[in-house]
Amino acid sequence: MIKGIGIDIIEIERIKGAVEKNNKFLERFFTSNEIEIFKSKNFKPATIAGFFAAKEAVVKSLGTGFRNMKWQDIEVGQDSLGKPFIKLHNNGRQIAYDKGIEEILISISHSRFNAVAQAMAVGNQES
Repeated sequence: MIKGIGIDIIEIERIKGAVEKNNKFLERFFTSNEIEIFKSKNFKPATIAGFFAAKEAVVKSLGTGFRNMKWQDIEVGQDSLGKPFIKLHNNGRQIAYDKGIEEILISISHSRFNAVAQAMAVGNQES
């Protein structure tokens, strides 16, 4: 059962500029696991922007925004083929549980100028 959907689009150049201006940007918005993924991809701005958009899409699919949640409560990972997945922590996990959300599916893409992500919150139980 679909519990919620979310989508976000962001300009890659905007994220690139934020990373260049603020040396704490990555630590503020991303987990150490996500930063390791960025490192493995030479901190490619399109990848960072895609993960940022994914987090925004996830909070929209939860229907909460970032109320009572930190950016690091949402973690974007990649499987061995590079397919992204979402892992929720702390309040993010609790919010999903309270809403009967068992999994959040994510798709991330980018063009030369923009990154976009779509999230779908799914669960079996009524809430």
